[in-house]
Amino acid sequence: MELEQMFSQKGKVAVITGGARGIGQASTLALAKAGADIAIIDLIDMSETVEQVESLGRKCKAYTADVTDEKQVNDTVHSIKKDFGQINVLFNNAGIALCRKCEEMTYEEWKRVIDIDLASMFLMSRAVGRVMIADGAGGSIVNTASMSGMIVNYPQEQVAYNAAKAGVIQLTRSLACEWAKHNIRVNSVSPGYICTDMTPPTTNKAWQEIWYNMSPMKRMGVAEEIAGGVLYLASPVASFTNGANLVIDGGYSCY
Repeated sequence: MELEQMFSQKGKVAVITGGARGIGQASTLALAKAGADIAIIDLIDMSETVEQVESLGRKCKAYTADVTDEKQVNDTVHSIKKDFGQINVLFNNAGIALCRKCEEMTYEEWKRVIDIDLASMFLMSRAVGRVMIADGAGGSIVNTASMSGMIVNYPQEQVAYNAAKAGVIQLTRSLACEWAKHNIRVNSVSPGYICTDMTPPTTNKAWQEIWYNMSPMKRMGVAEEIAGGVLYLASPVASFTNGANLVIDGGYSCY
């Protein structure tokens, strides 16, 4: 297989949740550059990402939907299938972080994090998985987990986020085993501290100093460094990669 073919997305349709900015946007552009047509799902303005994808000569359409709402998810996936004719790649990336001490966290806050960071991935994977199974052509699903699914972050308290991301890793492994017979691969990426809207440079400076000191590379990552992992997992070169959790954290979780 030639290098270009290894990572080619030509003739494929990729669906990305949370694709308007950050890791979602960077991964959207990576998939588009590799040849995929793109469907983005988000609740914020997606016009910038759409314009960038279209400037690469790829088809792109934005869909406004709440990925924690079962009906909206099913209706949106149905619309994407109708508009594009197929779905070959799903990147489940929508998510939020909430730093709150457990004793101060409300049940509503807990549920919101779990719904967005974990339940939405079940809903999207189920809806897209049904399409892939019915079409019979297989596919690739990539979920955004986190190093927080394997470690406990310090010094910030984020019990709901950590629990949700641990759930994403196990959801990924479970679906990988269930759907292997349909030639649907399911993997996850686990970013470390990445400079996005969720963890911007303006974050608590004292926290940043601790993060840097605990990281072998002494810096935060950037969204494009995660996008490379997403592209790999979605590509033909990863045809035997299934149920994996690709940790991209600069070595942070090694300490």
